[in-house]
Amino acid sequence: MQYLDTVAAVAAFAREIADAPSIALDTEGASFHRFVDRVYLMQLSTRTATAIVDPLPTGDLAALRPLVESPAIEIVFHDADYDLRLLRQDYGWATRHIFDTRIAAQLLGYKAFGLAALLEQHFGIALDKKFQRADWSLRPLSEGMLQYASQDTMYLLALRDILHGELVAKGRLDWAAEEFARLEQTQWSAEDSSQLYLKVKGARDLKRRELAVLRELVPWRDAVAKELDRSTFRVVSNDVLLEICRVQPTTRQALGVIKGMPRGVLDQRGDLVLACVARAMELPEADLPKFPKAPRWEKDPEFDDRAARLRAVRDEVATKLELDPGVLCSREKLETIARRLPASVEELYETPDLRRWQADLLGPGILRALTASPAVATPASVTPSPVTVNASAPSDSPYRD
Repeated sequence: MQYLDTVAAVAAFAREIADAPSIALDTEGASFHRFVDRVYLMQLSTRTATAIVDPLPTGDLAALRPLVESPAIEIVFHDADYDLRLLRQDYGWATRHIFDTRIAAQLLGYKAFGLAALLEQHFGIALDKKFQRADWSLRPLSEGMLQYASQDTMYLLALRDILHGELVAKGRLDWAAEEFARLEQTQWSAEDSSQLYLKVKGARDLKRRELAVLRELVPWRDAVAKELDRSTFRVVSNDVLLEICRVQPTTRQALGVIKGMPRGVLDQRGDLVLACVARAMELPEADLPKFPKAPRWEKDPEFDDRAARLRAVRDEVATKLELDPGVLCSREKLETIARRLPASVEELYETPDLRRWQADLLGPGILRALTASPAVATPASVTPSPVTVNASAPSDSPYRD
């Protein structure tokens, strides 16, 4: 393992691996500790070399860009989404040839598809979880942290080979290719900062006046977190914010008895918190915020029955393929199909976010189910095939219903 902390060292390593057909890549951020996340460490492995790049002293990583963006070099990630967002945000990199071992494992029906579970299953390697919540923005990095980071890519290419072989054997490589191609566009989407308070878990349960208090408190907390470069929950937790909204304190004493209220915030910024509350309390009723209304659909007495028939189709196919039903097709997509009522596979292809491989697998059964009588569900016919799974491990698929 090499530790690279100069522009010259990074450029030399880039030249060394320039002919590699595949490179494993991982990044370490610090969103648990910092307000704005960024790449604080980058790990790269070929089949013969592993390097840890420290972008804090290095700064310029331009020598790596041609490799990461080359369509001729396969860049292998495990759970690429966050890495791709950080790489695009910090460096403007757009990876064009991706293999994601997490997605591959999901498409193969693995019940446990975290990197630690996969490495233990295939290589008997137990990853040390000691540094999972480490603050990668701090320097110097310990030898233990560097060893921990290097393990995230050191075995990734060998894992890729195993999963690629299983995808080919099961005829699912095209599924993975479609998923990987979609990853190429991954980046942060612009958010309306004035609406962030609506995303606080528990905000929907507040009354309108309480929601007005939250609307004042969230941008205040974000400003403090940005000033301190600290995660928002490390300034004031969501639970404390929601309790302030309910209690609506008018004095430091009332603010101080709220459970979990940080003493430092109370002492140094208590007046600002109280000012947020006061502004919300002074609003006229007509100006109080409320949650946007959810989309309203025309009343369709047969919708629930159609959606249930589509789930029955999906579930039977998933069982035969030994897939998590949510990986095969999410409930949300099925409900969209139940409302759009496609009359052909071609129309099914036009369903937003539905993959072509999903439409091909489910299309015949879905179309029959949409035209069947309410009491009849007609699952598609799929030939089951065995798959290697870890049946004892819990499923935590992000695609679950």
